[in-house]
Amino acid sequence: MLTALAVMSSGLTAGTADAAANEASGMAFAPTISCPSVADRLDQVPARAQAEVQRNLQLLESQVAEANRRLASSAGQGGPNFVQNAILGPLRDKRAATLQRIQIAFQRAGAQEPTGLQGLAGCTVQDDETGNGNNGDQNNGDQGNENQGDGDQGDGNQNNGNQNNGNQNNGGAAGQISCPDVADRLGQVPARAQAEVQRNLQLLESQVAEANRRLASSAGQGGPNFVQNAILGPLRDKRAATLQRIQIAFQRAGAQAPASLRTLATCELRNGNPGNGNGGNNGNNGGGENNGDGGNGNGGDGENNGNNGNNGNGGGQARGPVPADFVDIRSVQPNVRTPRTQQNGSRGTFSVDCGRNEGRIFNSDNVIVAPGVSNGAQHTHDYVGNESTNNQSTNESLLAASTTCRNGDKSTHYWPVLRALGQEEFDANRRGGGLDLNVGKILTPVAVQITFKGNPTGKVVAAPQFLRIITGNARVGGAEANAGWTCTGFENRQLTDKYPLCPRGSRLVRVFDFQSCWDGQNVDSANHRTHVTFPQADGSCPQGFQPIPALEHRLVYNVPQGPNFAVDTFPEELHKPVTDHSDFINLMNEQQMGRVVDCINSGRRCR
Repeated sequence: MLTALAVMSSGLTAGTADAAANEASGMAFAPTISCPSVADRLDQVPARAQAEVQRNLQLLESQVAEANRRLASSAGQGGPNFVQNAILGPLRDKRAATLQRIQIAFQRAGAQEPTGLQGLAGCTVQDDETGNGNNGDQNNGDQGNENQGDGDQGDGNQNNGNQNNGNQNNGGAAGQISCPDVADRLGQVPARAQAEVQRNLQLLESQVAEANRRLASSAGQGGPNFVQNAILGPLRDKRAATLQRIQIAFQRAGAQAPASLRTLATCELRNGNPGNGNGGNNGNNGGGENNGDGGNGNGGDGENNGNNGNNGNGGGQARGPVPADFVDIRSVQPNVRTPRTQQNGSRGTFSVDCGRNEGRIFNSDNVIVAPGVSNGAQHTHDYVGNESTNNQSTNESLLAASTTCRNGDKSTHYWPVLRALGQEEFDANRRGGGLDLNVGKILTPVAVQITFKGNPTGKVVAAPQFLRIITGNARVGGAEANAGWTCTGFENRQLTDKYPLCPRGSRLVRVFDFQSCWDGQNVDSANHRTHVTFPQADGSCPQGFQPIPALEHRLVYNVPQGPNFAVDTFPEELHKPVTDHSDFINLMNEQQMGRVVDCINSGRRCR
């Protein structure tokens, strides 16, 4: 085990160590941030993973130290949720991404990944002795119950996680807790895993039953977030651990673990008497995600001010984007750098015309990340290429479907829709649309360019049929964010975390560059990322990976002038531009892919 792990295994972070020292001296200590220890959860670190794990453990420490500096320097700023929204929320997202990198390091070393790491992402604020810290008026005094999992950007009267209820003060009828079904997501359970899987499925049932008993016996107790903090939050954590054990059972049996089981951890409350819940103070009771002060935002850090005055549809109001999410593209310095193509590089391109989604094929599923889950994305996707893609799609059904691509390619290409704010759309009262706080008129691109390119250092090999690739990350602070926002005439400069404001005569552009180095074996991976990666700085693929045709999606739009457009996101991600992403499933047959490879390697431009 790493020696550094032993040093950190006491469970003290930088914040808690300082607090303990002050307490020992008899001094009243200022609020500090406390995070769960990670090192003592890692057990034996494989030799091949030690350097990467050590680097990320140090990064976790620096993240907490930076958050504590921010906490100290911002004392007294913002509204009642400033600490949660401006400090704890971003810290949680950073830690989640770092913890994921630790898991990936174990996977790449061929070792069993540590269990329950993602449950260590959330941190709390240790209050001072006067009660003026985070346990006083920050998020109704319950920062320690993991209730900052999803949807934590609301004000103190909301904090419903990802429940979309708006009726959670438990003031009326007890209601009933409803959880996503797990058994129907497992597919064929290996014989060696059946006993362990069955045991954990029964445990999931008993957890829900116990939570419902707790709900019934506590009716009328607590404040407006009692159900979320005392029942739904702990239930989510228990289910996440149980779902992880199911995944491990598959892995130990040498089988592919079911994809995205962790997305099934969150349950919701279906109220028996919604009129007596918290919705009365929300000013909108449709999606349950609005602010509890009538939809005006909490005024703390400006993150929850609705949609720049554009009310949502279907009883919802979008939170974000905010003016700070936009920047004039003319103020951005050129920053796009491409490696020079070497003598042995592949210079050709192959373009596919799949239209612009003129047929308006939309849904809020994501068959890669959440197969079998209706509204698994909680935001609406544009689709071009394969015309049958939804959460129920299989390789066989996709191959049997029709396509919008002119060359007969049945591959699937999809991305979140872009909307003009302040206008109503068909999905105003539907999941993925207004009910998930995605509001506004869906904009059809004026151009969609799908291009496969070469590799600067060598020839490309054929990508396998059914290969799945996701570029970008739908979560703020998630791993491998890869949004590319720019404007026509300014494409030598790109933005990741800002929307560009284009001058008159210039159009908005979204650019998605996909990972183009493949591990040579897998068409997907548990986190949908480790089977492919991006080239290194010189354009070459890392050791163990080989270059495949590099896919690029380029989307061009006419958008309203000013900060009046936004990309669809998960409700809690506030329509941040950094969450932009795109998805691809390769359905080319051997002959079609052979044409692409031959064209690229011979230096031609083909269609």
